[in-house]
Amino acid sequence: MERVGAARDLVLGYVDALNAVDEAMRAAIPSLGRLADVLGLVRSRRISRSGQGGIYSYTVHGAGCRFVSDHGTEIDVDFAADGSEIFDLWRLRGYGLSLPEPLDATDQDLWTAVRSLQPLLNEVRPGWFSVAS
Repeated sequence: MERVGAARDLVLGYVDALNAVDEAMRAAIPSLGRLADVLGLVRSRRISRSGQGGIYSYTVHGAGCRFVSDHGTEIDVDFAADGSEIFDLWRLRGYGLSLPEPLDATDQDLWTAVRSLQPLLNEVRPGWFSVAS
């Protein structure tokens, strides 16, 4: 059960980190109404595909963006068609492995953790989650 508790802490840490990224990026790029707007700004060439937003560097990819803190912690997120932030177990694991004290949670532990955090988290499509609004 200790592993599941650690995985739960990892998921909650990811959610907190995602909120911190949102706040820092909106402060650094005033034209961002929400984090997903970074995709439109890149596509319209108003900002570059990769750059700096406060203490985070960012790299836009496909339907999402990878943010890296100045401490090296990685927060990778995709955006749904409605602009909501979505993530899967692979992104949670990557976040855990990038922490100053890396945590390599198993998929099973992450699944258990994510399920234990409903209704905070919603499964928006199989294997993909968002934070409930």
